Amino acid sequence: MAFGQYTNLDFDQIKSSIRDYLRANTNFTDYDFEGSNLSIIIDALAYNTYTTAYNTNMAANECFLDSATLRENVVSLARNIGYVPRSRRSSRARISFTVDGLTETSTLTINAGIICNGSGDNTNYIFCIPEDITVPVVNGVGEFNNIEIYEGNFITQEFTVDTSLFNQKYILDNSFIDTSTIKVRVKPTSSSTSSVTYQQIDNIIGITSTSSSYLLQEVEDERYELIFGDNVIGKKLSNNNVITISYVTTDGRDGNGASEFSFVGNITNQDGGAINSSLIGLVSTDEKSRDGDEIESISSIKYFAPRIYSSQYRAVTASDYESVLGYIYPNVESVTAYGGEEMSPPRFGKVFISVKPRNGDFLSDQTKRELVQRLKNYAVAGIVPEFIDLKYLYVEIITSPYYNPSLNDSPENLKTGVSNALTQYSRSIDVNKFGGRFKYSKAVSLIDSIDSSITSNITLVQIRRNLKSVIGQFAQYEVCFGNRFHTQESSYNVVSTGFTIEGVTGVVYLADEVINREKGRIFFFTYNEGGTPSIVKKNAGTVDYMTGEVLIDTVNILSTVIANNVVEIQAIPHSNDIVGLRDLYVKFDMSNTTINMIPDLIASGENTSGSRFVHTHSYYTPTYTRKSNSPVSKAASILPSTASSTATTTTSGGTYSSTTTSSSSSSSSSSSSSSSSGYGY
Repeated sequence: MAFGQYTNLDFDQIKSSIRDYLRANTNFTDYDFEGSNLSIIIDALAYNTYTTAYNTNMAANECFLDSATLRENVVSLARNIGYVPRSRRSSRARISFTVDGLTETSTLTINAGIICNGSGDNTNYIFCIPEDITVPVVNGVGEFNNIEIYEGNFITQEFTVDTSLFNQKYILDNSFIDTSTIKVRVKPTSSSTSSVTYQQIDNIIGITSTSSSYLLQEVEDERYELIFGDNVIGKKLSNNNVITISYVTTDGRDGNGASEFSFVGNITNQDGGAINSSLIGLVSTDEKSRDGDEIESISSIKYFAPRIYSSQYRAVTASDYESVLGYIYPNVESVTAYGGEEMSPPRFGKVFISVKPRNGDFLSDQTKRELVQRLKNYAVAGIVPEFIDLKYLYVEIITSPYYNPSLNDSPENLKTGVSNALTQYSRSIDVNKFGGRFKYSKAVSLIDSIDSSITSNITLVQIRRNLKSVIGQFAQYEVCFGNRFHTQESSYNVVSTGFTIEGVTGVVYLADEVINREKGRIFFFTYNEGGTPSIVKKNAGTVDYMTGEVLIDTVNILSTVIANNVVEIQAIPHSNDIVGLRDLYVKFDMSNTTINMIPDLIASGENTSGSRFVHTHSYYTPTYTRKSNSPVSKAASILPSTASSTATTTTSGGTYSSTTTSSSSSSSSSSSSSSSSGYGY
């Protein structure tokens, strides 16, 4: 009798199947398997079957990219479709210093290798440069300006080509290599004084039989192998050629944030003589270390490998740009890209990209310029990539959980539990990304599930954008929320924190007045707590409730109540599910989330009639101004001011465009957010 088909690899079921098979034999019809020595043999058979089935299942899984779990197998499978996983990335900083008091010196050279000690967060790191840097000496002074330095150790390794060896491999000895720092030079023989620099390639397009190039692939233990040409694709190496390979091994992400540097490198003059270290001035930091990252994770390889392969390393569609950018810039937490034809008005011939880096809120100008140049190697001719700073769309909630005091007499502990759960949700994959969505039902059910004593909750959602004002200048502002507004009241559906403007004494706020179902007008007013708003400008802008867009007419903002020249603008969403549209990055803000614990006297039996039950509004009660927990500005100009403006700036933009600019702040840096829609961020 043959065995049946196994659908379960459980040990006990395998053992039971063997017993059933033996019982089907007439010789074992009434046999007591449990009390006999045959039971031991059955256990051994079941164990062997179980182990074999498990190993077979694991081996089969490792044959496919989706189910493989071992890194070496995942890397190998990705290699079959031409994908090389990203290596560790060394954090990079920029420094400047001078060497003075020089005589009879025409040039100075910093030799490749260790150059600085960098400190940050109570930790010291070594920084180096992968190539020599030479500068001229003028009037006895040599200036090293804006030098890029790399965190890690500089290492050199040599190979001698031996054609007598079958399949000679060139594997770098060290793990934790930043492959972007690899430099390969080839000399004809060990006694040669000249060398040829070989370039790394990631595809064979444009490579000829004489191209001095090499391919790189990851092998076991997170090490790397170099593959040279064969006189068909790339130039083939000759016997006794000497390959000199230099690279940086790094601590990756740990090296980020170093801001203070001390010089420990080696500087020589034009004759190779060492320079006295006492002539070297203090090192100034132009840019603290950033962009360090770990080796690409297994999940990332599984995600990017098939997508990069499908795009064939070409950026044609918006999704291609997102995939390629994640491949060439490892410090990406989230990225969005869209064509200029989607903007209003359209801007043809451009693709707009917004990136949320892992270590920080914005890309620096230097990083943007570097990425634009690198993307040109992948982009279609005639299409210009343009980076814009991301815009944060903050989601805040006001929740009132009801709890049974008979089951839990510690509302503060419950409140802490609710806060911790919401904080965990704020870090989930639903939010904190482009195209993210705050899911109302998840948040509400999460609150209910914190403790059995919580009987229900009433939760309200509001959304916020931060407007970065141009202080002391006339400007127009556009702030886009990308979500439809709810207009339950005739006014004050959209409110703000305070600011001061030219010609008005005291703190001013903005709010909306409904004109019809789709449109409203913005007005400015002053307000004292407990009093009545006093309108100071009735037509200060417009609001589009359907698209969630606020336009503020020309105004000269002198100061803001919130720090960093920020005016917080709050609105009530039409839907409790908040979506990050295009370049809006959804962020669940716990610092401005309110939790009010309310005892449920009906559930506790204390007041079964419900006469003392505390009712909570399921709809917003309008307020005149926004109450914020953000840091308050320390600027003295919050007081009444009569300062006059010196410049006039007008701006415009489409519903989701980011064209608001200022004549005095034309550049967009990573810290200013000046390129955001309406200076909002």
